[in-house]
Amino acid sequence: MTDAPITAFGPDFTFAFDDWITHPDGLGQVPADQHGQEVAVIGAGMAGVVTAYELMKLGLKPVIYESGKFGGRLRSETFEGTEDVIAELGGMRFPISSTGFYHYVDKLGVQSRPFPNPLSAAAGSTVIDLEGKPLYAESLDDLPALFREVADAYDQALEDGARFSDLQAAIGRRDANAVKEIWNPIVKGWDERSFYDFVAQSDAFRKLSFRHREVFGQVGFGTGGWDSDFPNSMLEILRVNALRLDDDQRYMVGGVESVPRGLWSHAPERIVHWPQGTTLEKLHSGAPLPGVVRIHRDGEGDFEVTDRWGRTKRYGAVVATCQSWLLTTAMDVDERLLSQDMWMALDRTRYMQSSKTFVMVDRPFWRDRDPQTNRETMSVTLTDRMTRGTYLFENGPDKPAVICLTYSWMSDALKMAPLPVEQRVDLALAALSKIYPGVDIGRHIIGNPITVSWENDPNFLGAFKGALPGHYRYNHRMYGHFMQDDMPAEQRGLFLAGDGISWTPAWVEGAVQTALNAVWGVMHHFGGQSHPSNPGPGEAYPQMGPIDLGD
Repeated sequence: MTDAPITAFGPDFTFAFDDWITHPDGLGQVPADQHGQEVAVIGAGMAGVVTAYELMKLGLKPVIYESGKFGGRLRSETFEGTEDVIAELGGMRFPISSTGFYHYVDKLGVQSRPFPNPLSAAAGSTVIDLEGKPLYAESLDDLPALFREVADAYDQALEDGARFSDLQAAIGRRDANAVKEIWNPIVKGWDERSFYDFVAQSDAFRKLSFRHREVFGQVGFGTGGWDSDFPNSMLEILRVNALRLDDDQRYMVGGVESVPRGLWSHAPERIVHWPQGTTLEKLHSGAPLPGVVRIHRDGEGDFEVTDRWGRTKRYGAVVATCQSWLLTTAMDVDERLLSQDMWMALDRTRYMQSSKTFVMVDRPFWRDRDPQTNRETMSVTLTDRMTRGTYLFENGPDKPAVICLTYSWMSDALKMAPLPVEQRVDLALAALSKIYPGVDIGRHIIGNPITVSWENDPNFLGAFKGALPGHYRYNHRMYGHFMQDDMPAEQRGLFLAGDGISWTPAWVEGAVQTALNAVWGVMHHFGGQSHPSNPGPGEAYPQMGPIDLGD
């Protein structure tokens, strides 16, 4: 390990995005004769709003299209009858290593607090329930030795297989060459390895029993069980570990949706072309345009973008931040705008299912302690039952609180997919009653429950990408698409962004970083350039970009 703070620096593209966006000389400039040029931005999630915000600062006019709810998968839903009691339906925990994202959080003054992850101080207590045997713990040391053996085995597997301490030390000191020296050989050797294969074949776990691997899948490390990710590429998981995305996570007070909404209405301190006080909200007269149904080129080379109500506008550039499948399932996109290799990569993207169900309760009753055992009444809970993860959120000792009754993935999420919200709550309460037989959760519930199944939402078709072994080349194509100088003219000007094309799917930092790549791409497309004292991702990419495995 290293004492230097770990941030989301690389490891595939070793570029300091946080330094680029905080540099006093700014991101760059576009020629004055391009000021006011309209750029279509498809999607009002974090990637779309960051793209639009930074393009506006450069003097361009972003035009955001949104087919669903503003905020994308940063979706904070308020319980009926309240102003600030919320359910985080999408992203809800944000590691402090996501320094690009926190740049905007801090700019907006959004407050955060530690997320109540299992075995964390914020949780207070944790119950791990496996095979009908609940275990109560307030720290890892309170659990049987088997759990420490599992944690130690995974740490050792990472050290043996990935020079993990050296890799994190290089990331911490932002030594781009050292990161590449360790990471690139791992990519070559691990592209076709699954997470489960890495665990099962590691010397550290082979010395242990199947039971150890089973517990690792059910309970995992950091935020909970990882068996839903066992089929995924090990590279996907190693990035999470190396960049500390599963550690030191925080919860946005008032809901994370306040970040994209805050940027929507925020007037930048420095802005070109537009008068001081200009905001995205003002440029849009208060609301984004409806969802896009068609993207083609006109006879003069501009993009024709048509929304769901038939209005067509022309643009010099387009940034698509939506889920990749929507470019073929929800829109008529001229195939010539992307190479067939790129279409292959976009269509082969694998999205993971996810389900959450929340209830509001009268108070954080779980903090009550049993007078005989001194244990809390209820705890953050990890289980092999269908609820999988149960999380507890409080707003003060005597204020309404929130329980995420069930947070599940893949097959566990699919069990919930066809069920109405009331039945989801009933099933979750039935499962939890077996773990807490003396606790009547139902009598504390107030208001109506809130639920989501991301795979059922036609604007998403899944929660986030989960790359399979062998998908590295697809990700390489999508991520590097903002570098367009070598592309045929008919393929230039359409840029991709969003966590789904990033190297860190499901983490908002990937959305921010790919948005900034797209900003550089649009700036370059319009004849602009980075400031000489602050080179951008396009200048760094030829030397520090992801390794190309070829065909």
